[in-house]
Amino acid sequence: MTGVSTEDPRRRIPRTDAVLADPRLAGAVDAVGRARVKDVVVAAQGRARRGELGPDEVTDAVLADLALLGPTAASLRPVINASGVLLHTNLGRAPLSRAARDAVVAAAGTTDVELDLVTGGRGRRGAGALDALAAAVPDAGGVHVTNNGAAALVLAATALAAGREIVIARGEMVEIGDGFRLPDLLVSTGARLREVGTTNRVHPRDYADAVGPDTGMILKVHPSNFVVTGFTSSVPTAELVGLGVPVVVDIGSGLLAPDPALPDEPDAATALRAGADLVTASGDKLLGGPQAGLLLGTAELVHRLRRHPLARALRVDKLTLAALEATLRGPEPPARAMLHTSSRELAARADALAAAVGVEAVACTAAVGGGGAPGVELPSAGLALPVEAAAALRAGADPVVARVERGRCVVDLRSVDPDDDARLAAAIRAALADP
Repeated sequence: MTGVSTEDPRRRIPRTDAVLADPRLAGAVDAVGRARVKDVVVAAQGRARRGELGPDEVTDAVLADLALLGPTAASLRPVINASGVLLHTNLGRAPLSRAARDAVVAAAGTTDVELDLVTGGRGRRGAGALDALAAAVPDAGGVHVTNNGAAALVLAATALAAGREIVIARGEMVEIGDGFRLPDLLVSTGARLREVGTTNRVHPRDYADAVGPDTGMILKVHPSNFVVTGFTSSVPTAELVGLGVPVVVDIGSGLLAPDPALPDEPDAATALRAGADLVTASGDKLLGGPQAGLLLGTAELVHRLRRHPLARALRVDKLTLAALEATLRGPEPPARAMLHTSSRELAARADALAAAVGVEAVACTAAVGGGGAPGVELPSAGLALPVEAAAALRAGADPVVARVERGRCVVDLRSVDPDDDARLAAAIRAALADP
């Protein structure tokens, strides 16, 4: 029929090099690399060939897809944590302070991590971070850092009890997350477990009766992710001292000193003053720093652990050392600030955001998270959105993780940095506008 075009519209799909040459893609090429941008272009061209896009829509689709990739060549994307869980394991637990982030960037290049710039000789690895940790916990005669809290405990168990017994209360044989169980972790070191007491009660005589020539250490574990109530008893650290073997206390959460906001949460200083030979903890929980395992104890014992062959396999890199030192020496990290923010301040932020986006401000309850302070409820404030907004917030260009409760989506502000309120408002507007 005259006047009807028979040209296949797929012939009009722009070539890969033509799309890559579009100046609007230049920033993405610089940020994530030409190869990754090319993959996005090829995927959009495939959608056009299948008729899902018009040929003239390919470049716009590429730009939209690139916006969802995130700002760097890594697949990890920045997320606003509005879940109300301050130390959300799925979101990387403690967010680093600005000082720690700047320290990581500075350390990313060539650094003096093991070089003494004065003498030109080999220096003590991570000396600044170790000195900062020692200053933060003056009750410790020695300090050491591993790549996470479980590694700290593995190093202690291997050095002190491989081929020997670890005496531990039955009620402290916990599962630490993602199916990993403390007993399995300890047995993997070659140690044998000697359980004492019952699930709900243990007494000093239970430990005394169990300790013998084959005992490598007594381990006291804070059951940080659950609470046993009712007819219960446990043995304080001070009552375990003097039984003739090292006492190791795993406090879990990384609290270095008592905090009035968490009166029942164990801290390193108190455990050391009570006579613990070694305290192990995590750096990415209540300390508010990077993922790391902290070992604090007597100078002789920490030196022994640091020189153990396994310590080499568990050591931290320069980025962790930089972030840890900046966390300890710098301003209060976000996790600590969030913990101590007043309810009045949170309510004022909620009212301002609610007015800005046209939703309801509500009172709510936040949690510490990260396996710390179970049962502790933190009064908070936030916004109430339709339940379907939760998925739209997660899928947005600037993802937000909220929580769903009682048939609504709650955006809890206790876990949101105040500097991110403008980003949060924009993300909520976009989610509510999403059809």
